[in-house]
Amino acid sequence: MILKFILSFAACFALTVLIGRYLVPKLHEMKAGQHILEDGPTWHKTKEGTPTMGGLMFIIAIVVITVIYTIGDIMKGKWEHVIVLLLALINGGIGFLDDYEKLKKKQNLGLTAKQKFFLQLVVAVVFVLSLRLTGSLTANLYIPFLNVIVPIPEWLYFVLAAFIIVGTVNAVNLTDGVDGLATGVSMPVMLFYVVIAAIWSYQTIGVLAAAILGGLSGFLVFNFHPAKVFMGDTGSLFLGGAICAIAFALDMPLILIPLGIVYICETLSDIIQVVYFKLSHGKRVFKMAPLHHHFEMCGWNEYKVFTVFTAVSLVFAIVSYLAVYGRFGF
Repeated sequence: MILKFILSFAACFALTVLIGRYLVPKLHEMKAGQHILEDGPTWHKTKEGTPTMGGLMFIIAIVVITVIYTIGDIMKGKWEHVIVLLLALINGGIGFLDDYEKLKKKQNLGLTAKQKFFLQLVVAVVFVLSLRLTGSLTANLYIPFLNVIVPIPEWLYFVLAAFIIVGTVNAVNLTDGVDGLATGVSMPVMLFYVVIAAIWSYQTIGVLAAAILGGLSGFLVFNFHPAKVFMGDTGSLFLGGAICAIAFALDMPLILIPLGIVYICETLSDIIQVVYFKLSHGKRVFKMAPLHHHFEMCGWNEYKVFTVFTAVSLVFAIVSYLAVYGRFGF
């Protein structure tokens, strides 16, 4: 099983890099350049025109490699990882529509917030229902650190699940604002899933997580500062969907609290900034939101933001491992 995870990682890394060498020039040729927000850091305007929708390179690679390495399991009726992949792909599809609208309008406005929220909510409910019907998910909440399971009403679980999924997807999307940031922060998250899948013998989920880790590693070749391509909403919504979907497939969605601490801080900084700005009639808590822009305005360069945020994510991936230590007897 461990060997299969390693091969899945390596194959997806290689395929992502291979696709990227074709896709990046193609996106340039198609003039699929990112429009940079006017109210962002002024130096980000130099990124204007950098191709977006680069997430397609790791999405394609992840799907191909996951199918190749789990086709035997699929034939035996093991579908939980397919359901996870479908949630990620549909969210990626929503992101693709958003990116396409932005490119068509030549501005940083794609689908409306209401349109994206509605689509994501429907997808989240269908996903949770699918896992419940296949027996891959219970209506009980596993509490990390305490190692206890709390039964809750089915309807409440669905409401909570929908909130967690939609929130996670958009939090990952919000984190994608500095070269390589969403990629780097998400790699320790996927490494955590690979380790847990290996220990708990979730072979198909482990193959998928290893493929995503390999895909992100390959994408970082093109996305590290100075970025040659951005993942776009296509990539970030796919990634957000995968991150929360795997947590549910492992039947421990609350692990996303410590594991996704960077995403949570990014989102909270944005919410705090907006609420305080309205209540105080124009005053700000942060120099700029979300949080990575605040640190940029404090003088951090993109290398430092990437390094520190990725390191924090790695530390909390270790904390998350300790939080579930003891479950299933390990």
